[in-house]
Amino acid sequence: MDLGIKNKVALVCASSKGLGFAVADRLAQEGCKVAITARGLEDLNAAAEEIGRHSESEVYAFPADVTKTDEMDTFFDGVQSKLGDPDILVINAGGPPPGNFDSTSVEDWQRGFELNLLSAVPLIKRALPKMRENHWGRILFMVSISAKQPLQNMLLSNAIRAGVLGMAKTLADEVAKDGILVNSLLPGFIMTGRMQQVVQAQADSLGISFEEKQQQIESQIPLGRLGQPEEFANVAAFLVSKTASFVTGGVFMADGGMYRGLV
Repeated sequence: MDLGIKNKVALVCASSKGLGFAVADRLAQEGCKVAITARGLEDLNAAAEEIGRHSESEVYAFPADVTKTDEMDTFFDGVQSKLGDPDILVINAGGPPPGNFDSTSVEDWQRGFELNLLSAVPLIKRALPKMRENHWGRILFMVSISAKQPLQNMLLSNAIRAGVLGMAKTLADEVAKDGILVNSLLPGFIMTGRMQQVVQAQADSLGISFEEKQQQIESQIPLGRLGQPEEFANVAAFLVSKTASFVTGGVFMADGGMYRGLV
């Protein structure tokens, strides 16, 4: 299927590894000009090289911390200069640390809020004017299944990511008239470094091994296995495509059927 996004400019946050990298790589394969960013320069350069091996698309890589507005402003300026104004904005960031209410400090809450919710605001404000002018744009929030089905020992993620869904849904309503579509994609347990951290934290809280906890999780997934980053990226690519022209304000999951709710 031709997703209709060849030569579109896609900005993908936290994209040197894991799900962010998988999404950037998939969009490059669809012909997008891709801008990637992360804090670690070595990992970022390696990601850019890997994307270059998989496609002939232009890739712009710049190291930046999503919680530092000045760094992200510099990154955004570079994207405009090197590739053009972003047509597609993929909001992503590493998750807050595991923990329960007693183990998390007020400072932990503040950092988690800045990382997973507030960091999106300046980027969206930069991207919206040109999207409105073009009457075309896609904003995708990469969130977590914890926003709809709270995970054990993941209080910060459970609370803050639910707020991200509220922001995304409200934004979708506000910009739909401008031809801008906004959706949220929630990964379940997918084989990434972040997933391993979550599983280990849950295992530690239960006093069991990593392997035992992984087996417990897989037993709760109807497909009977953890997902692969490429499977998540396939869904992301559709949601930011021209093909998904009547899809906005939605909350979608790539979780192998793990979520047990009806809505």
